[in-house]
Amino acid sequence: MNYKKELEELILTVIRENGSDLHLGASRVPALRVSGELIFLSKNPVLTQEDMLGFLNEILEKKKVDRFMETQELDFSYDFRGEARLRGNAYFQKGLICLVFRLVPKVKTLAELHLPTALADLARKKQGFFLVVGPVGQGKSTTLSSMINLINNEQARNIVTIEDPIEHAYIPNKSIISQREVGIDTSDFHTALKSVFREDVNVIMIGEMRTPETISTAVTAAETGHLVLSTLHTNNASQTIDRIIDSFPGYQQDQIRSQLASSLLGIFSQRLIPRIAGGLIPAYELLLNNNAVGNLIREKRTHEIDVVIETGSESGMMDLNHSLIELVRTGEISIENAYQYSLNPKGLERMI
Repeated sequence: MNYKKELEELILTVIRENGSDLHLGASRVPALRVSGELIFLSKNPVLTQEDMLGFLNEILEKKKVDRFMETQELDFSYDFRGEARLRGNAYFQKGLICLVFRLVPKVKTLAELHLPTALADLARKKQGFFLVVGPVGQGKSTTLSSMINLINNEQARNIVTIEDPIEHAYIPNKSIISQREVGIDTSDFHTALKSVFREDVNVIMIGEMRTPETISTAVTAAETGHLVLSTLHTNNASQTIDRIIDSFPGYQQDQIRSQLASSLLGIFSQRLIPRIAGGLIPAYELLLNNNAVGNLIREKRTHEIDVVIETGSESGMMDLNHSLIELVRTGEISIENAYQYSLNPKGLERMI
């Protein structure tokens, strides 16, 4: 098998079908994910372990293949003919090699992504801490890339991204953009984040906050004149704040609570919902920090933040149910999907 040609054909199929992911694994046929649904390419032959090794050797340099065979898991990025980028993960199951590729969309504007203009206002801030949250595969990285590119196109700023792996590749415009990949350009997120204090940085984008040390340094950076953007795998704003605080030992929680209350700009939680017309569209919750929110964080009353969001529409906030209802009203999504993606279906029912 010509592994390069075969892989290119599979990636082209993902692109043609407007898919998001490509699944390859020994002992099964390839599969695509399109509009959230998994589709098996049943006309393709079943892949073998030899095929999977062939694909690996085609897309990765030898030292990365060796590392994968040793650690049995690997994240990587793959440039497809200079036309598209893919984020990849290699792993074993039952001793067999599997690969998953996610097509990284080209950087789009907030309007093209159907995202609120409030995110543009947040991207223009000089300092503070902003998080995009949600489950895996809900477009968090795509949202952050749009905000980074808005800064790049509007302002002369020094931007550093710390990613594992690098997903969107930016073309510097008015800004300097340095993209650092964990495992290649730096040993880990925390080490790279500490070094930005000596790099005359204005904007820091952290691909994912994985440890309390990284979170603490990120919050400190936001307090000391930097705009810090990052992601977490949480469901909504109040849960995100609790997750951050609970990741620290008890004796440090009051300090991080106080820092977060003063440095937080906002939290954006999003879900990609199947559109009636095809494709996906985001529904979202947006928390914007103000005196009331800051006081709730300091006073350990984060459970009350949901109410602040529900009643904060005049200041630009949005709760998920109102976002879902608006998409139903405009004919973008079905009421069934609104119920499926709501975190509070009973509350949604009262609004209909």
